[in-house]
Amino acid sequence: MSEPEELYKPAYQDRELGDDLMSKLNSSDVITGMTRGGIAWTPAFVVALNEATCIGCGRCYKVCPRDVFELVEREMDEELDLDDEYDDGFSDDTSMVMRLVNPMDCIGCEACARVCPKNCHTHESQPVAA
Repeated sequence: MSEPEELYKPAYQDRELGDDLMSKLNSSDVITGMTRGGIAWTPAFVVALNEATCIGCGRCYKVCPRDVFELVEREMDEELDLDDEYDDGFSDDTSMVMRLVNPMDCIGCEACARVCPKNCHTHESQPVAA
């Protein structure tokens, strides 16, 4: 290998198992990456958000680096309006909820799921595009 080629040699090739890891990554049927430390990693992308259980806290919005979420007004179902029986202290006029607006921008880090107190997010591995 010439000197310039060695300068651009990926770090995983210097590791004992680097070639094995790359062969696993190349033969996988889902999107897979590698950390800077040479560990294989399979991202899980957000595919759904359960607005019924979302409390609109905005934690996922704040932690997301890719603007995948948006805080919007909750669409209230008038048949399920239980104001008379249960008063949570919040105005029904300002009830907010998170919504997926750019799910294709998700990088699969799952930070949103880790900060969500209500487990509203559904994540899945995605197949490699042909």
